Amino acid sequence: MKGSIIKDPQVLHGLPVFRGTRVPVKVLFDSLEAGETIEEFLNGFPSVSREMAIAALEQAHVLLSAKS
Repeated sequence: MKGSIIKDPQVLHGLPVFRGTRVPVKVLFDSLEAGETIEEFLNGFPSVSREMAIAALEQAHVLLSAKS
């Protein structure tokens, strides 16, 4: 699901959010870092689909794995 993350200055001052929501992507990573599961995150933010959350994780993986 390409493009599941957007940055729009009109939405939360340009913070990266899940497309069609006002849920910052950082909340997903904060939740996982705190030991929550993806299911727990999705239950707390029903406007974010599983596909969107997985796409965000995949995008982060690609960015972090890129060779300089």
